Amino acid sequence: MSRKWFSVLALIAAATFFLSLSSCGFNQHLTSISIAPTGATFGAVDTSLFVNFTASGTYAHPPETKDITTLVTWVSDTPQVATVTSGGVVSPSLGCGTANVYATYYDSPNQITSNSAFITVDGPASLGCPQSGALSNLSVTITTGTGTVTSAPAGITCGTVCAAQFTTGTTVELTAAPVSPSTSVAWTNCDSSTGTVCTVLLQADRVVSAAFN
Repeated sequence: MSRKWFSVLALIAAATFFLSLSSCGFNQHLTSISIAPTGATFGAVDTSLFVNFTASGTYAHPPETKDITTLVTWVSDTPQVATVTSGGVVSPSLGCGTANVYATYYDSPNQITSNSAFITVDGPASLGCPQSGALSNLSVTITTGTGTVTSAPAGITCGTVCAAQFTTGTTVELTAAPVSPSTSVAWTNCDSSTGTVCTVLLQADRVVSAAFN
């Protein structure tokens, strides 16, 4: 083989090698997310308390692990108990209970989700948390119109049973069903409400009103 052809083949091989490196660099993909710590416990409902969480991303092509705390989307599955900022700072919210915090990131075409961290908000009643096993009463009053209200967890089926006890700290979801001629409902004394659904974080005895229109 002539030196000319040897040089051409060498140049082709070198170009192929460097192109493959370039392609590998441009196609780096996130394969997993790990958040730390794996949980946190707060001794009171106090929004000034906080724990900093971090997210580490593991990549392939080429392999690498790096801090992606500010790149991920942080989620709390029970924001009434614990909130999390875009920077991974977790704090107690409105009441006692438990929540799971996790991080997600969309790396086309995959949605990557991290492990979850278990958050507990608990403590003495004097600091805003009920003692373990305490019960609170939730009552529903239908003030106008006609319709029914049911609860999740089960217990309330109003107009038959319009009050029930639930473990203090439970989030109770009330769902209204207007009965003709009523077509809609207006809620009073919910923590939040959307349409026919009223959500209550039961920290003490509570009375909720439903006005069917």
